[in-house]
Amino acid sequence: MPRTIALVVGSLRKDSTTRKVANAIVELASPELTFVPIPIGQLPLFNQDLEATPPKEWLALRSAVKAVDGVLFATPEYNRSVPGVLKNALDVGSRPYGKSVWAGKPGAVISQAGGSIGGFGANHHLRQSLAYLDVPCLTQPEMYIGNSAKLWDDKGELVASTRELFQKFVTAFVSWVERFANSTEQRKSA
Repeated sequence: MPRTIALVVGSLRKDSTTRKVANAIVELASPELTFVPIPIGQLPLFNQDLEATPPKEWLALRSAVKAVDGVLFATPEYNRSVPGVLKNALDVGSRPYGKSVWAGKPGAVISQAGGSIGGFGANHHLRQSLAYLDVPCLTQPEMYIGNSAKLWDDKGELVASTRELFQKFVTAFVSWVERFANSTEQRKSA
């Protein structure tokens, strides 16, 4: 049975490399996973004063994440961390306290950067937040995508080594999501 996955991209640029990496993963994952893009650029900044009457954008994010089986985060690295827009989305989804929409959703993190370390800082900063939010994250293969200009050939096709890595990741992520989905289904039927 296909599982539904929230796709949260931490870059606001329409043609960002992070978005291209995420789209390549989505293309390789079909039909095992159905991805639902979760827009985060329009979210008002989290402010607990607004919680009594949350903005419609907050409610839309929370509703969309509640409805999925898992979450894939794709992030660039800004100053060795995640972009503010991604952190804001985590905060919005984690509130009100005790009602986080992220909790228990199996997840994975892909980070990318133009340099050789592939967004290592952003990847681990995001994982630290996700651990607190009770999002069990896939640990292998680690997805630090460095030297991002070399991921595609002159025709815009993924180079073979990139395709192989992305396919390995997709296979592992499908298994990871199934593991948690099956566990959840067993608890519900007990």
